[in-house]
Amino acid sequence: MLTFAPVCGPDAPIARANPVAKLAAVALVTVVALVAGDWLTPLLLLAAMLIVLPFTGIRARPLARRLRWLWLAAGTVVIVNALFAAEQTGRILLTLGPVAIGSGALLDGVAIGLRVCVAATAGVLVFATTDPTDLADALTQQLKAPPRFTIGSLAALRLLPLLGAEWNQITTARRARGLEGGWNPVRRTRLFASTMFALLVGAIRRAGRLAAAMDARGFDTEIPRTHAREQRMRPGDWAVIALAAGAAAAAVAVSVAAGTFTV
Repeated sequence: MLTFAPVCGPDAPIARANPVAKLAAVALVTVVALVAGDWLTPLLLLAAMLIVLPFTGIRARPLARRLRWLWLAAGTVVIVNALFAAEQTGRILLTLGPVAIGSGALLDGVAIGLRVCVAATAGVLVFATTDPTDLADALTQQLKAPPRFTIGSLAALRLLPLLGAEWNQITTARRARGLEGGWNPVRRTRLFASTMFALLVGAIRRAGRLAAAMDARGFDTEIPRTHAREQRMRPGDWAVIALAAGAAAAAVAVSVAAGTFTV
């Protein structure tokens, strides 16, 4: 079931950091990884995140559980780009009938897969260690985001776990009625589509009721809002941003010195 259970304790260093500082650090690392066209820069950034991980208070098992599908998608990206490259450059490493994989195409695929891993890992590290309410408060206080937007986004994030529970409820109810796809791919596809439609209809109805309830409580007014919990940028938060900028600069410097850096 979809959940927003934290992957670290409330007293962990990364949990105490300001959400805006974490967003800025992720933006720095992700932009550098996506701009760099080589394989070494994202690999160094990913290694830096893994090295810092034990000092952040994050539990490895729940983090790996959240990352497994994203890293699997990154591996699929590597395979697809290596197999279906426009031109197999470099030395041919593998030949299976009409399919051939060259070292150049494989390196290009690995570079793209590593960039996906960096972006996915950095994003999960932020959103899995940040309370949604703290994130909304920081966006309105530090970045001056419109309160209507941030409160609406917060409500949507709070509703996401309910969608996972409702999906399980719908599939269990249909299974109790004997509606199962079995091994028939056409039947499974039709059942999946009908379940998604039922989930979408329920989500739209719930969103309408939530919007009406929020309007009734004055969330749509233009009156300046106060904040129950203040979010401030502390020296440790600036240190997080500086650490991310230093890691990004070091990764680029090493790649340039190794002669692999491209844009």
